[in-house]
Amino acid sequence: MDLLTLDLPGVRKIASGKVREIFDLGEHLLLVATDRISAFDCILPNAIPRKGAVLNSLSAFWFEKFGFVENHVVATDTANFPAALQPFVHQLSQRAMLVRKAKPLPIECVVRGYLAGSGWKEYQATRSICGIALPAGLQQAQQLPQTLFTPSTKAASGHDENISWGECRRLIGDEIATQVRDLSVRIYEAGRAYAAERGIIVADTKFEFGLLDGRVLLIDECLTPDSSRFWPATEYRLGISPPSFDKQFVRDYLETLAWKKTPPAPALPEGVIAMTSEKYLEAYKRLSGQELPCE
Repeated sequence: MDLLTLDLPGVRKIASGKVREIFDLGEHLLLVATDRISAFDCILPNAIPRKGAVLNSLSAFWFEKFGFVENHVVATDTANFPAALQPFVHQLSQRAMLVRKAKPLPIECVVRGYLAGSGWKEYQATRSICGIALPAGLQQAQQLPQTLFTPSTKAASGHDENISWGECRRLIGDEIATQVRDLSVRIYEAGRAYAAERGIIVADTKFEFGLLDGRVLLIDECLTPDSSRFWPATEYRLGISPPSFDKQFVRDYLETLAWKKTPPAPALPEGVIAMTSEKYLEAYKRLSGQELPCE
């Protein structure tokens, strides 16, 4: 069952993001990953079948795997959800997560291992990324000399903006900034090494952290095709933007249209929808080692 939007009668919805619906359960929050997809900061009208289940299930996989960082997860199995949610388990299965109420930090923790996306564009213009100088002569998609932590603002609407390390420290304080930087790099490098064994290059990713009782928690999602750039190792080449398991396939299609990248977004053809769904499901299968169970 495709899911574009969700309301749970009797349960208070407090936010509806580009992908997730967020409900307030009092002590905890309920995060529900829909099948919505966005591109160029616009939500597209089509659902991508099983996308929400992939995002939620893959995040749960990584949250459990990375025992060295505390996260916000309380429960991912609907059998362990509160009684008030039991009438809705058929809608929540595989795509919902009960989490603790951490206060999100006002930054995105972006980690880059390869030269791609906005990092490649910035390097071409300045030979640096977020103020970090890089050697001359690097090519598109090349592995960087070292893993880079390149934080950004967290925009309520429009594009996030890259910020310097100094601005990051000013926004959240030296101690917390250092902690989230070190955790972000450690999580990325652990995930990259694991994915490499399964034929996937994790070019870059972003994490979110929150504070709860003075402790830093990993929140939101973790190393998914929405938050990361996944490349199939067999198709990796220097000097080009490799094909990916994420929504780049959708972006590439939209770039062929005479669309000004403002709402309303155009509908996607069935072939693009099907191919995108297959890419998300393949990423889950490769990384988790199993098929995503049918909903």
